[in-house]
Amino acid sequence: MKISRSITEQFGGEADATPEEIEAGMLEKSKEFAASGNRVYLPLAH
Repeated sequence: MKISRSITEQFGGEADATPEEIEAGMLEKSKEFAASGNRVYLPLAH
């Protein structure tokens, strides 16, 4: 897909982070997701 190709070209196809850094990043995002109520769709702020 064109979007995937442009992202790969812009950011590279391989991760520069170590597996430990990737795991730490995923844990951080998991905590952020839990803090938002484990909801994929959040209500819009008006």
